[in-house]
Amino acid sequence: MLVLENVVITQDDFRLTADFAVTKGARVAVVGPSGAGKSTLLSVISGFFPAASGRILWDGRDMSHLPPGQRPLSILFQDQNLFPHLTVAQNVGLGLRPNLRLSAAESARVSAALARTGLRGMEDRRPGTLSGGQQSRVALARVLLRSQPLMLLDEPFSALGPALKDEMLDLVADIASETGATVLMVSHDPGDARRFSTETIVVAEGRAAPPAPTVALLDDPPPALAAYLGK
Repeated sequence: MLVLENVVITQDDFRLTADFAVTKGARVAVVGPSGAGKSTLLSVISGFFPAASGRILWDGRDMSHLPPGQRPLSILFQDQNLFPHLTVAQNVGLGLRPNLRLSAAESARVSAALARTGLRGMEDRRPGTLSGGQQSRVALARVLLRSQPLMLLDEPFSALGPALKDEMLDLVADIASETGATVLMVSHDPGDARRFSTETIVVAEGRAAPPAPTVALLDDPPPALAAYLGK
């Protein structure tokens, strides 16, 4: 279980509080107005930005002061964070070893991750020769290979068309179900939340609210979310 215990996040005149728990294996959307702190919340959970106070726990272990590389999570950013000078296989292999000195068994795991994400035969391609959807699959294959129990998605598919975005969301959902990963996904699209998540966290007015059932929340949103959705 992921627990944010009395977390306070501050930056200049920005302030966000979070005090909630996410059940292990849950798929949770994070929605709210632009600038409310959705991406900042993920940055704090992943260790790229420090909280002013409070604790972040995974399975009862306080990871608040651990560097990002020591936290049991993978994060998928909007820009995919692919290295243009590396091949597809090398970009994915970074998920196992930053020096890319992979054993035969590890190379086989890279190939399996690429096959699982529909990239079989593209091992030697460069990111610049791939479509946007294929680049998203490369980044997802790297996350899959790391096999971390917590997956954070910061609008990684927002640049894709509707059909391709739905395909990627379904692929992430399938992978999460297979691996048992807990997923938090930032999105500006309520349709993404309905398609992907059983629960949703609303970030608005300086607070990240506890997860609530997605359908009920979006059908009868609180005032801050209703204003954002234009209802």
